[in-house]
Amino acid sequence: MAEPPRRKPRADARRNKDRLLAEADAVFGQDGTGASLESVARRAGVAIGTLYGHFPSRRALIGSLLSERNEALFDHGQELLADSAPAQALIRWVHAVVEHAAAYQGLAAVLAEGLDDRESELHASCVRVTDISDRLIVNAREAGALRRDVTGADIFALMNAAAWTREHMPPEQADRLVALTMDGMLIQAPNRGGSRVGTAEQGRGQNP
Repeated sequence: MAEPPRRKPRADARRNKDRLLAEADAVFGQDGTGASLESVARRAGVAIGTLYGHFPSRRALIGSLLSERNEALFDHGQELLADSAPAQALIRWVHAVVEHAAAYQGLAAVLAEGLDDRESELHASCVRVTDISDRLIVNAREAGALRRDVTGADIFALMNAAAWTREHMPPEQADRLVALTMDGMLIQAPNRGGSRVGTAEQGRGQNP
């Protein structure tokens, strides 16, 4: 027996959801991902039960907030996979992921947990980030631009550390951490004058 067609959300329900997302973005932007959900509901002018009706958990709320940003990040990753300069593509991806993971204070830790928790609403997007990262790492290594002893775990440790730095310090400090660390991971090629040029230094400031 065919299931009856699902009813479209009522206009007031859609408005409530949109208000909740807008207020959650403001609250998390100010107080981090651990901020009170009651304050989000209060600012949106709804009961806490209404919030949980739309978002059963804090992770579900965060996942909805990141939905559009995730798609933009994935699109950027696909463009970088086709880049003819694998080292620069990897650097730009690391910067993009760091900026994405530092959108709210505490978000980097939440995303790290989501990668390991298959039940998390954030798991699927974290897996996609991992997949793109792994492919960019392979591209850089096959191009002879990445040291053979550098692992995916090393790159992820860098991204997590830089995201944490970006949450607590000026963005320039996180960018410096990425540049210095990537300089040590990448194989540098001599320029025409005989000196050696760091590819991570060249890639700085090319974030999407």
